[in-house]
This record gives sequence, structure tokens and C-alpha cells, in this order.
Amino acid sequence: MRKTLALTAITGLLAAGLPLVAMPTAANAQAVDAYAVADLSAVAAAPITVEEVLAAQRAWGDALVAIATEYDRNGQPAARRFAEQVIDSAYGYNLGPVAFKPTLAAAPTTFRTTRASALAYFVGGDRDFPGDSGFALKGWRSYEIDNAAIIINGTTAISMGNVRITNSSGAVTTVDKTWGYVRDREGNLRIVLHHSSLPYSAD
Repeated sequence: MRKTLALTAITGLLAAGLPLVAMPTAANAQAVDAYAVADLSAVAAAPITVEEVLAAQRAWGDALVAIATEYDRNGQPAARRFAEQVIDSAYGYNLGPVAFKPTLAAAPTTFRTTRASALAYFVGGDRDFPGDSGFALKGWRSYEIDNAAIIINGTTAISMGNVRITNSSGAVTTVDKTWGYVRDREGNLRIVLHHSSLPYSAD
């Protein structure tokens, strides 16, 4: 991990009485209704720690490898069942929509705000998402996470950096990844933001 940042700018804005977001008006209320909106205001818990963020990242990497291994050993139905457990324990779909933009998702299904769409991305086999072959089924065997920054703000946290994943042939794929976390009512960290993309290349 290269650096960890404490988020203090928001505290300063609040102290100065400045708004963080535009207040809803009659003109934009209808537009807001068209979005998938998660209201996390009722989630109350202790502040998130850097150690918890690192543990959640490791859990995600371990789960990706475990799904791939389960697929190789027992096939797609078994991998799907395992992936369902991972999604239900790691992501915040039980709280509402999740801002999930996978690495290899394309329009018209670029954003996976629902549990079903996330599951389809990881393990495929869903006719509503015919372009999904299953990102988690690609023989992943190990991973490394290199954080550029971790930002903690009470009961929310954001991390950004690189994840390098290695498949069974030894080929390494590097992705740029951002995760956002909240703590649920049971005290568990939940991913509510997951943005992943391939690194930019000028070639």
C-alpha cells in the first residue's frame, strides 16, 4: 500500500456551512426518480478502519480465486452457487443498488446495479446477459493488490489502486480498481462502489 489519506475536506465544508450536494428541487426530482438510488442513511455503525479495508480487499481476491477453482473442479453450477454466497457476503445489494462497473462489461449492460447482473458478470449463464462468459471463471490462481490511496471518512471508505491477477497459465492481468465501502447494521463491510477498468494505453 503506497499511501493512506484521511478525508478531512468534507469536515471543513460542513463546518463552513457549505452544501456538499445540490438540494433537490421540483425541476430535478423527476430525474432523480429515474435513477437506482440506495438510501444508506439508516446504516449506523462504528468508523471503518484501514485494516478492515485491507481485509475486505483480501477477501475479495481470495473469493475470486476460490470461484475460479470451484469452476475448474466442479463446473459452472457449483461456481455459481459459490459466487452467490460471495456476492451476498461482500456486496451491498441487500442495502439497495450497487455502483458496479466491471472491467469487461459493455453497453447496454455496462453497469451492474443489481445482484442478478453482478452474478451474471462473474459466472455467466444468464440469458439476460448473453455477453457474459464469466469473469471469475478464467482460471485465476493468485492476486496482488497495490493501493494508491485509501480514504476513510467515518462509516465510509474508498480505495483506489491496481489489482494484478494471475491465471493458471501464469498470465497476469492488471486492472485499475476503485472500491467504496459502508458498514452494514451487523457491522460488516459492504462494497457499494466497484469500478474496474483496464489501464490506459497510448498505443
